[in-house]
Amino acid sequence: MGTVRIHMMMSLDGYVAGPNQRLDAPFGDGTEHFLDWAFATRVFHEMLHQEGGEGGPTDEVMRGTAENLGATIMGRGMFGGGHGAWPQEPWSGWWGSNPPYHTPVFVLTHAPREPLPMEGGTTFYFVTDGIEAALAQAREAAGDRDIRIGGGGDVANQYLAAGLVDELELHLVPTFIGPRGVRLLDGLGAGRPQLELIRTVAAPDVTHLKYRVLN
Repeated sequence: MGTVRIHMMMSLDGYVAGPNQRLDAPFGDGTEHFLDWAFATRVFHEMLHQEGGEGGPTDEVMRGTAENLGATIMGRGMFGGGHGAWPQEPWSGWWGSNPPYHTPVFVLTHAPREPLPMEGGTTFYFVTDGIEAALAQAREAAGDRDIRIGGGGDVANQYLAAGLVDELELHLVPTFIGPRGVRLLDGLGAGRPQLELIRTVAAPDVTHLKYRVLN
């Protein structure tokens, strides 16, 4: 059975998104430069089928986040499309016809919807019966490969609180987003995990911290 891992960006004050997330500002207000470090990497350009980008330690770390992946889990906010019932012409994601996942993706939502096959091997499946059901479906799809909890912050917190995560990798961006928005590692209650630091990679515009979760 593969590893269940979280990979998320986080500001210095603990936020993974700002307030007022919407289709034209998916990370919310105050996050205009939150992704600059990722946009600059060579692997990001490759995912968008573009030339250019920078190599180096951050590029290597981000390549590693896609290694051995068999499935991804995300919330509806990360998939996009607002709240409530799906519109008559439902949203198909931020990524165009060929999303960068290339594996099955399980989207947590309260609104049922038929699976959405895309180019490049990505199919979005919409799961309405909770985080454990999504994980069970992801495990079946992934086989011996790993499962990535892609976010957003609320989904990651739910999996951490339930003790269902094996590794947590934070890409710590030297910026501040608060005092409003979505915080990671918030409201975990008795489910607060113990963490063992297993790798640190420092770059001028981001620090990558990888932890093993000791449940």
